[in-house]
Amino acid sequence: MINKFPIADFMVGGGDLVMIAGPCVIESAPGTLEIARALKDMARELSLPLIFKASYDKANRTSVTSFRGPGLHAGLEILARVKAEVGLPVLSDVHQVSEVEPAARVLDVLQIPAFLCRQTDLLVAAAATGKAVNIKKGQFLAPWDMQAAVDKVRTTGNEKILLTERGSMFGYNNLVVDFRSLPLLRGLGCPVVLDVTHSVQLPGGQGTCSGGQREFIPVLARAGVAAGADALFMEVHPDPDRALCDGPNSLPLQEVLPLWRELRDLHRFLRGL
Repeated sequence: MINKFPIADFMVGGGDLVMIAGPCVIESAPGTLEIARALKDMARELSLPLIFKASYDKANRTSVTSFRGPGLHAGLEILARVKAEVGLPVLSDVHQVSEVEPAARVLDVLQIPAFLCRQTDLLVAAAATGKAVNIKKGQFLAPWDMQAAVDKVRTTGNEKILLTERGSMFGYNNLVVDFRSLPLLRGLGCPVVLDVTHSVQLPGGQGTCSGGQREFIPVLARAGVAAGADALFMEVHPDPDRALCDGPNSLPLQEVLPLWRELRDLHRFLRGL
């Protein structure tokens, strides 16, 4: 049985297809707000629940010289503006226990990055805030191995858990999605997210940064809806080729609306609506 729970004014795991979208990293306040407003307009037109995602810090970049974002405090100020001025719930990554308390004062969903999904102290601290916790499945884990991460969160009494599939390592510099993992993860009692754009990433594929195959985003998104994902996670950017992080695996902003419309219609068809 899936544990459904509210985020903002909608339910996750209750049957609706939820979108989680935004730029990989906060590049500027004006740009972040512009993307948030555009995504909100699209979600409103299609009657889709939306959580805005952007990272205040990308702590696991390939190169030490890569752009990481504005940092914890400046980034949270911008995300607070997205909530107040645009009216969207917000999600961002937390990387260490010291970030959790200030992040929880702003964020509606605390996200545990895939490489940190086994970090007990981080999971427990995030869960203890009472906020929803989105745990990304490590690229090195089987779906059933996520039971341990779920159990760590549940020790705090927090049942607001999302589990995200974002691909598994497939040789060097490549990922593959085993769509069997979606029902397997749902079998742990949590709503499941398919991170479509990170699943087309080529980790370290450009030497000092990751590459990606954004042309496959629509294919994986459709497959995710068909496989029963409760939510889809997409990184979007107005000009991915100039993005400061994850451009090769980001969806161009102008392509979001037609793809979301197709995914909404597919979801409705599968539910007999």
